[in-house]
Amino acid sequence: MFVDELMKMLEERKDEMIAIRRHLHENAEPSFQEVETAKYIAAFYEGKDVKIDKEIGGKHGIVVTIKGGKPGKTIGLRADFDALPLKEKTGLPFASKNEGAMHACGHDGHTAYLMVLADCLIKLKDQLSGTVKIIHQNAEEMAPGGAKDIVASGVLNDLDYVFGIHFLPNGSAGTVGWHKGYTFTGRSYMKLKIKGMGGHGSSPHLANDAIVAGAYFVTEAQTVISRRLNPFDVGVITIGSFDGKGQFNIIKDSVELEGDIRCMSDNAREIVDKELHNLVAGLERGYGVTCDFTYKNDYPPLYNDEIVTDEVVKILEKAKARDKDIKEVKEFPAQAPSEDFSYYNNICKGCYFFIAATPKGIDKPAYNHSPKFDIDEDAILVAAKAVGYVLLGMSGEEI
Repeated sequence: MFVDELMKMLEERKDEMIAIRRHLHENAEPSFQEVETAKYIAAFYEGKDVKIDKEIGGKHGIVVTIKGGKPGKTIGLRADFDALPLKEKTGLPFASKNEGAMHACGHDGHTAYLMVLADCLIKLKDQLSGTVKIIHQNAEEMAPGGAKDIVASGVLNDLDYVFGIHFLPNGSAGTVGWHKGYTFTGRSYMKLKIKGMGGHGSSPHLANDAIVAGAYFVTEAQTVISRRLNPFDVGVITIGSFDGKGQFNIIKDSVELEGDIRCMSDNAREIVDKELHNLVAGLERGYGVTCDFTYKNDYPPLYNDEIVTDEVVKILEKAKARDKDIKEVKEFPAQAPSEDFSYYNNICKGCYFFIAATPKGIDKPAYNHSPKFDIDEDAILVAAKAVGYVLLGMSGEEI
């Protein structure tokens, strides 16, 4: 069987996946700076019987097209490859050599499994039904993200389905998680500069205190969540920066705030956008200040198609019954962070699922984006197998 042959090849190349992961980890490059990483990935495919699209959108994204020997669907498999601007504190022998850059979210492992899975599919492509597009995406961590450029390029316009995974330290290697419907929040960014009139601290009636207006905005913004959203919907407004530093006895003439907004549905996102703009307009009228307001919607909420996800779960359950490396398939909760895989789900149906990767012997693992984050490298093979099973199952192969 095709599936047996593919899984055997993946097992035989487990050490290679780990070696690739360690190379990428040691040579971490942050978002939009992944020059050497992109070269390394592209070189892996040179000379193989595939089409390689590089520098998509003038950036570092790469799409490798594998045409199967039999007709069928066109399916995309995506892995991101950027690191974070962090100083690593893991103490690993292959810790990042690039000061201030670290793979603290598992993208090194994402890329390692997909490179080897892709190479195995290339070797077996005469047995493959349809076309597989391997999406090596840059800059997931920093808006506007790499997915947006890849989608805009049109290279994925023919996709029928798209799939991807993320490592999470919330279970032992061998556990595969899924979630239907809205799975990651959408992300927005706001910046507000409030301009009043400065003055002496003893005479506030002769000034117009921008700090007071800013403080009102911080408090009132939370009522957008508590009084404008449906209680069963999800939204978060975080004012992470309030720049009002001045002199204790001088009334500030201006302050600047920056905030992060997360919403779990498109409807909630539209409501928060509208209400925050209304609040800024009211601030100008009520406090006699002027406001420069920047509001940008970054990554949309990530929605896993319910029918496709049901199929993915069925395939993974079959895989669990036949494969010792896939030990548990379970529902995971929706995730509060954001993911630009959502851009792919806006052009075709798909599912983004999870691979548990808590390092062995650790009760309280460091979570993603921690300078001490690490994964159990056994989970890399689990990822390759899980995605391989899903790909073949959705292509019509018997699992």
